[in-house]
Amino acid sequence: MTDYRNILLAVDFSSASHTVVARALDIARRNNTALTVLHVVEYLPPMDMAYEPVTSIAWVDEDALLQRAKSSLEKLCREHNISTAKQVVVIGMAKTEICQYARQQQCDLVILGSHGRHGIQLLLGSTANGVLHDMPCDVLAVKLK
Repeated sequence: MTDYRNILLAVDFSSASHTVVARALDIARRNNTALTVLHVVEYLPPMDMAYEPVTSIAWVDEDALLQRAKSSLEKLCREHNISTAKQVVVIGMAKTEICQYARQQQCDLVILGSHGRHGIQLLLGSTANGVLHDMPCDVLAVKLK
C-alpha cells in the first residue's frame, strides 16, 4: 500500500458524509498525515437565452452561500474531532474544483463519496466519475447507499 502524504477529502454534507469522513480519517491516521477537507458550493448563476450569466440582477448572495458552507464544514469537522484539518470552501462545479485543487496542492489521494447511479443519472455522470477520470493521483470513491 502506498504511503500518502497529502490527502484531500471532498464532502457534500449529505447524511452519508459521515461514512466518507470516517474512512478518510482512518486512512489519514494510518499514514500519519494531515487531511484537507474541501466542500464545493455548486451554484450556477442565472443565464439568459444566449447562456450568458445575468449580472444585472443579484439572485443569490454568493458571500452568504460561502459563509453557510464554511459554517457547515466547521460543524462537520468538529463532529469528527478534526477541527485542526485545513478547511476549504469554493464555488464552482464539484468535479472541476476538486481536480483543480488536488493538482494545485499536489494531493496524492482524493477521497469522496459515490452514490450508486442508475438510468439517466448514470448517463449524465457523477462527481466521483468525473474526478476519477481526470486525476493524476489515486482516488478512493467510498460507496454510499
